[in-house]
Amino acid sequence: MDTEADTCRKEVVPKLVEAGWDNAPHAINEQRTFTDGRIVFVGGKARRGRQKRADFILRYRTDFPIAVVEAKSKYKHAADGLQQAREYAEILGLKFAYSTNGREIIEIDYTTGIEREVSSYPSPEELWARLSETEEITPEIKAHLLSPTYPDKSKPLRYYQEIAVNRAVQAVLQDRKRVLLTLCTGAGKTAVAFQISWKLWNGGWNAKGTNRKPKILFLADRNVLVDDPKDKDFSVFGDARFKISGGEISKGRDIYFAIYQAIAGNEARDGIYKDYAKDFFDLIIVDECHRGSARDDSNWREILEWFDQAHQIGMTATPKREDNADTYSYFGDPIYEYSLAQGIADGFLAPYRVHRVISDFDAVGWRPSKGELDRYGREIPDSEYGTRDFERVIAVRSRTEAFAGHLSTFMKETDRFAKTIVFCVNQEHALEMRNALARLNADLVKDYPDYVCRVTSDEGDIGSGHRANFQDIDKRTPVILTTSQLLTTGVDAPTCKNVVLARVVGSMPEFKQIIGRGTRLRADYGKLAFNIIDYTGTATEKFADPAFDGDPVREREEVINEEGDVIEEADVSPETDFSNEVDDTAFEDPVDGGLPEEIESDGPRKFYYDGGKVEIIRQLVYELDSDGKKLACRHLTDYTGDKVRTLYPNASELRKDWLDPTRRAEIIDQLEEKGIDPGTLGESVGKPDADPFDLLCHLAYNAPLRTRRERADSLKRNETEFFAKHGPEAREVLDALIEKYAEHGAAQFTLPDVLEIPPFNDWGNVIEIAARFGGGKAMREAVNELQMRLYGA
Repeated sequence: MDTEADTCRKEVVPKLVEAGWDNAPHAINEQRTFTDGRIVFVGGKARRGRQKRADFILRYRTDFPIAVVEAKSKYKHAADGLQQAREYAEILGLKFAYSTNGREIIEIDYTTGIEREVSSYPSPEELWARLSETEEITPEIKAHLLSPTYPDKSKPLRYYQEIAVNRAVQAVLQDRKRVLLTLCTGAGKTAVAFQISWKLWNGGWNAKGTNRKPKILFLADRNVLVDDPKDKDFSVFGDARFKISGGEISKGRDIYFAIYQAIAGNEARDGIYKDYAKDFFDLIIVDECHRGSARDDSNWREILEWFDQAHQIGMTATPKREDNADTYSYFGDPIYEYSLAQGIADGFLAPYRVHRVISDFDAVGWRPSKGELDRYGREIPDSEYGTRDFERVIAVRSRTEAFAGHLSTFMKETDRFAKTIVFCVNQEHALEMRNALARLNADLVKDYPDYVCRVTSDEGDIGSGHRANFQDIDKRTPVILTTSQLLTTGVDAPTCKNVVLARVVGSMPEFKQIIGRGTRLRADYGKLAFNIIDYTGTATEKFADPAFDGDPVREREEVINEEGDVIEEADVSPETDFSNEVDDTAFEDPVDGGLPEEIESDGPRKFYYDGGKVEIIRQLVYELDSDGKKLACRHLTDYTGDKVRTLYPNASELRKDWLDPTRRAEIIDQLEEKGIDPGTLGESVGKPDADPFDLLCHLAYNAPLRTRRERADSLKRNETEFFAKHGPEAREVLDALIEKYAEHGAAQFTLPDVLEIPPFNDWGNVIEIAARFGGGKAMREAVNELQMRLYGA
């Protein structure tokens, strides 16, 4: 019977060649995977799920895909592949999709919305003409849009990066002045920014249409966010690069880097950005654009307004209505979005477990005894203090030590050299945490003095050195960094396995940035997932927020007339309530080991309580469910039952497919995709002697639970006719297989492997054992029938 592969080879390829798709610069990508496959945990071990793979991706240019083709065997209807063709086209951002059985071809044209049967595949020029008309791509735009990206075989663009690059370049070429890209942390925004710059620079585009290279400014708010791109991704620009810093400017380069602080003005001087003409830059790329520059009242907004003749591309991981209304107002709706959930589903980003750890002080609060004094002899005001107060209003040393103790134990039980970032309330808290962790891990600190380090603004260059070593995948230490704000973003630490929250994070964008410290994958260094250890409830609260990883929301108000036509529409400004937020800067750190400054001022007072004992009273582990939709904290038994029922609504349908060895293997694959290993499920739920089939039926449909021994004995009692039709020597083999099954499980039916172990190998080699049944084919048929009767018993 002809297969899909036969359809591809014998039917599809010749017709694509006939249409001209194999002629350079066009290209046919056959059997092209475009995701890595979601990482799931099966039996406690990480494994890759299925990759998404298109039968054919048609490229108008090497880095400009335009259509996808899905093929089915010639015995199926051409429309059987439509759903998959649509899914892949929409994921890949393509306007044309085809489904075929080799004889018939169905075309889906997203430019018109028409689905129709066609006799042949359109030529590359025909599809380009259709796309150009819809997208308004002129010949001049085409020349720059199809300018090649920089070829990097070691790190080719992922499909979503390719979409982001091409859409951003097209928007610029079509004279859209402000553009927003939303790419989650870990998705590779810097690579996208570089390739946008390269395409426009290498293609000779500039805003004035003159014969010169463009002037491009890469703008951010932290040195690490501009230094790393300048020295790494953008290094191929060579001497065309220049960083504006220390009051030094240049006008003879093409690719500029700057932080707002270095070019903005202050009370003492005008901003040096004014040394550049308003039309000097053709393109400005604003990294992490949600952090300040787009706000109407921002001191940095004037920089973007000064260069308002330049095209401006904002890049962010976290545009969200409640926190980032100004980002939307300034840049407009994103032209492309790639979420954390999608990155994890595609297998490009690491999945996570959330460990919610609760102390008694956080669970019920703490109230001082009457007249209780703090470290400096001050009476602590009588009040009920909770999680949001600790380290802001009152520093509780024993609470910090309890967290440090729990984290140290957790790492001893998992991996003491797993790279870990601990986010603390402020710099003082980060120091207390660092000291507590150092004391609890003195055995390692003895051999590795920088095993645990504080990295805050106070450390300056020393802290920067620790951060760089932490990021270096070949440096073993430092292992643990404690920080407050400095590492929330801009730190690409691909081997970071533990993200620890010892402070409340009120802002969703900041929370996403913090979580992003762990999402990088490095399978070659054993990094396939990461832990979020949450001592304050931040993670469980934020993950429970429906807006956590949904589409960024922008609320619009529409007025319609009696006919239902929209006659007026406007953005609705969100009413954001920050009343519960506490300003970290209100509480100064102690100076020179003496009393905190606020003791002598009329400002907020922070107290230091060194007494009492804080205990960890509960720990919950949440996992992102297999569909990547939400965190689940439930027993494996409940989870397994839910997933089995989604595949089979009743036990009889499951039994029907389980009796077929081929379908049984498919069921096992489907369950493993959802993180359930039927082979180890019995051990996991404390029922090691149960047959996986009986255990699945018990968990999903509350069926009686039988052991493998009970099922084997039932088979021997009820299927005497089956055994009687085989000779004594063949029955000896079948009896041994049943005994192996009763002891070890259904894996013992695997032929010919099982025949190479006792007692089977005592009876000769595989050929000799098969001769007992009349040959290999007869033996396989007998073993398959044995399994079917076993599950019917």
